[in-house]
Amino acid sequence: MSVAPATDAAWRRIGVYHKGLTPKTSSGGNAKRSQLPGWALPAFGYAISLVCLAWVYQGFDWRRELERLSRTDWRWVSAAMVTDIVVYTCQGWRWRTLLLPLADVSFIKTTQAVYIGLFANEVLPLRSGEVIRCYLQRRWSGLPLSVVISSAVMERMLDGVWLVLGFWVVGQYVQLPRLLVEASRLLVLLLMIAAALVAMAVVYRGQTAEAVSRSRWASMLRHVVGGVHSMGRSRTFLWAALLSLVYLLLQILPILFLMKGYSLEVSLWAAPVVLVVLRLGTVVPQAPGNVGSFQALTILALRLVGIERGDAAGFATLLFLVVTMPLWLAGFVALLATRMRLGEIHKEAHEDFAARHDTL
Repeated sequence: MSVAPATDAAWRRIGVYHKGLTPKTSSGGNAKRSQLPGWALPAFGYAISLVCLAWVYQGFDWRRELERLSRTDWRWVSAAMVTDIVVYTCQGWRWRTLLLPLADVSFIKTTQAVYIGLFANEVLPLRSGEVIRCYLQRRWSGLPLSVVISSAVMERMLDGVWLVLGFWVVGQYVQLPRLLVEASRLLVLLLMIAAALVAMAVVYRGQTAEAVSRSRWASMLRHVVGGVHSMGRSRTFLWAALLSLVYLLLQILPILFLMKGYSLEVSLWAAPVVLVVLRLGTVVPQAPGNVGSFQALTILALRLVGIERGDAAGFATLLFLVVTMPLWLAGFVALLATRMRLGEIHKEAHEDFAARHDTL
């Protein structure tokens, strides 16, 4: 399904005119910036993963757990997998809703970009899928990359608001670890700063654009300010906020269904507790698919609601497979539809980001 590129009217609505996708070359070149070796951050993520896996499966009784898995009600497992697919279809719908004031982007293409990004997150470190999905949206819609990035940031802001509220609700029923409490406070602070910047862009667009006009980041920031202004003032922003709540609530269902299938004797509050702990604990990019940390955080969450460690480790293993396999399948199908290889998209996405950074 083809997507009509953003029109000139769309650019005028955000206060910029898009002059093509070919970056300008700098005559003077760019000075090399000191930075960490490219392998350092992925290596750190893999180290966390290995440490977590060692802790999770220390003394794990594989024979006992395999027997228990054979008794799992696979109807509940199937329901968990189906709802896991629906979760990220909802994310595609929300992303399209956010971008509607700027361009009539395709729901199918937007959802396809989401699933390719999720697939990339499962096989590449440091959440490279976020870069890839923004690149694909830019390529298919014709919107400036900076505007697409700002829409993805607004998505995360909305997620953060509902997550903090969910954390507060869960905290009324379960004594959460101090580390997560401190992490939630930091998230609140970041959200307040981001919300203040968005409010400035929405309410004081002219002054904000003038303030950034003298910055070397001016070109990108004008796009961002214009895009945020249009998205934030649109009626669709409220729908996007409500869809963010639906998106968060839908993520509870796969956990709840799997608890039923695994015959885990817990209250209904256990599933929200697991979700909140997982979402907060995996905010920092780690190894592909958050393997290791995902299982460790699930165990910690289940221990909070009184589940024995062995049962928690078995459930964490099953949950990881159940919420990961649908992403592998749907993401792989979405990737095949592009007739491109993931490595090619990954390379082009990073080159696209670097090219636009170098033109500032």
